Amino acid sequence: MTLLLAVAPVFTIIIYIYFKDKYEKEPIRLLLANFLFGAIVSVLIVFILYAFTGRLLPITDKFSIWQQFIQAFVVVALAEEFSKYVIVKYYTQPKEAFNEPYDGIIYCVMVSMGFACTENILYVLQGGYQTAILRAFTAVPAHATFGVLMGYYMGKAKFSKNRFQLNIAGLFLATLFHGAYDFFLFINFIPGISIGAFVSLIVAIILSRKAIKRHQENSNFKT
Repeated sequence: MTLLLAVAPVFTIIIYIYFKDKYEKEPIRLLLANFLFGAIVSVLIVFILYAFTGRLLPITDKFSIWQQFIQAFVVVALAEEFSKYVIVKYYTQPKEAFNEPYDGIIYCVMVSMGFACTENILYVLQGGYQTAILRAFTAVPAHATFGVLMGYYMGKAKFSKNRFQLNIAGLFLATLFHGAYDFFLFINFIPGISIGAFVSLIVAIILSRKAIKRHQENSNFKT
């Protein structure tokens, strides 16, 4: 039951994003590959980056706002979003099936949900059903919004001469919102500051809905 609570929000989001792809559905095999790469390869990349940055940028004072800022934006957010980015950039974006801007969103979300699935299972096995319920409305949707924001720009990049700049913009925006979300949670020694994480999540959700709508309107297959 606890494991089901861990994976249910992940697959709810996947179904939502899949059916938002109105005009040209993606191959199930490629969607599954992206999910599995996120669940396994992305997680392995993150562990390696954590080991490196953790030694390079250790926390020596947990009440240091600056150290928690670096921890949130560099050690955690950049490492996790980069691990997702490289999969979409080098495996998925060159594929022939990646043939409209919305595909950037759906593939980035698939990788993000793969990562979130593994992460959620690990947290829920430790924290129980209370953790599962809390993360179903916070961390899992957050990972989805980071994926949408990254995917919006990676979708544009596929069909632009400014591919490098747009890809990096996607990585930057996902890292920015991921870092902001984590930062406000990390500095919870300041009373009430954690509300900033939920504010950043709400803003990310609003931007994600706009990004999805815009790519739907700009579909190459819209008649």
